[in-house]
Amino acid sequence: MAALADPDRPLSSGLADALERVAKMHPECDLSDPGTPSATVAILRHRQETLDHLVLADSPIVLGTPQGYSVITDLRVDDVLPEMQAEVEKHETHTEGHREALQRFVLAQRQVRNTPDGYWVAAAGPAAAEHSLTGTTPLDEVHAAAVMSDGVSRLVTEYKMATWPEVFATLQAGGPRELIDIVRKVEATDPTGRRWPRYKSGDDATVAFCQW
Repeated sequence: MAALADPDRPLSSGLADALERVAKMHPECDLSDPGTPSATVAILRHRQETLDHLVLADSPIVLGTPQGYSVITDLRVDDVLPEMQAEVEKHETHTEGHREALQRFVLAQRQVRNTPDGYWVAAAGPAAAEHSLTGTTPLDEVHAAAVMSDGVSRLVTEYKMATWPEVFATLQAGGPRELIDIVRKVEATDPTGRRWPRYKSGDDATVAFCQW
């Protein structure tokens, strides 16, 4: 947060600084290992009369505007190893075939993560921040915004069980907890991923919401 506090500093520069700071907190770890922990990043910053955004990997930012809903996300990971991803999705979750296919897929992803031939995500190296997608939107063009993990956005994008207007109406009425509860109830109707193939029964679900 401190690295992003300067409103005149580009978000990508602040993210690079933050990644470097966190890495320095773990000198005992082998951060060059392909299995080093990583995370998606979605940042929305209010700066004077504008909103700055940054996304790295597939956690989206959704802006509510007079023209509709604008989804800002980074789906480059979907273009990596599509055949192996399809193999994972052929199996129901919690089966041996699913576990084996997922392990092969994850190991292969690690080899191309944060490389020009793969995809970019926040990990130990600050260089990944340079590959984030950034932009600015005038504040007067936005009436509400949600920053969320893909474990929430898939209610719209993959499950097709809600629309963005419905998601924002839920956030306005009941807040993030109610929206996450809806996601979990939908997933509970398909516990083995037969209808909606996925890596596990329920991915991490996080959402922040603001309106003007």
